[in-house]
Amino acid sequence: MDDEKIVALFLRRDEAALGLTAAKYGLKLRAIANSLLQDQGAAEECENDTYMQAWAAIPPHEPWGYLFPFLAKITRRLAIDVARARSRKKRSAPVLELTAELEQCIPSPSDTAGQVDGVLLGDLIAGYLRSIQEEQRNMFIRRYWYLDSIKDVAAFFSTSQGRVKTTLYRVRRGLREYLIKEGYDI
Repeated sequence: MDDEKIVALFLRRDEAALGLTAAKYGLKLRAIANSLLQDQGAAEECENDTYMQAWAAIPPHEPWGYLFPFLAKITRRLAIDVARARSRKKRSAPVLELTAELEQCIPSPSDTAGQVDGVLLGDLIAGYLRSIQEEQRNMFIRRYWYLDSIKDVAAFFSTSQGRVKTTLYRVRRGLREYLIKEGYDI
């Protein structure tokens, strides 16, 4: 079933929307959570919580043309919350590795403009990503949005891990330079 029909079911408050959403996107949502948490049980909980939050968020949101990204954002946020809770309890959290990689190209917390206008920052990052080659952009998204490991990104693009590392380094460096040029303190 296409996304528009599923969203229409959500808007009518028809519980069949949940089953159809799970059938169409369940594996992808679980993979997003599992790539961050490395725990299948916790990933399944995030997936189920995603359906619950989507039920509450549709309406007022009506993700007609972007149902999967809407659900993926919810899943990702839930998984990051679980990872943060685990790191507070001194458990391992792969998100810390990704945070360290991005700290060098995202504005510092002391940058008031970066804190106040997160939407502008998001638009600038999106604009930068649109300006680079498609493969570089997709590697960046696989690594930092879908939270894939370097090994998984390399397998996805049928290339070496060294090439992925080099590409990601260059994209991060380019993003940093772009944000500095736009007036952000890094």
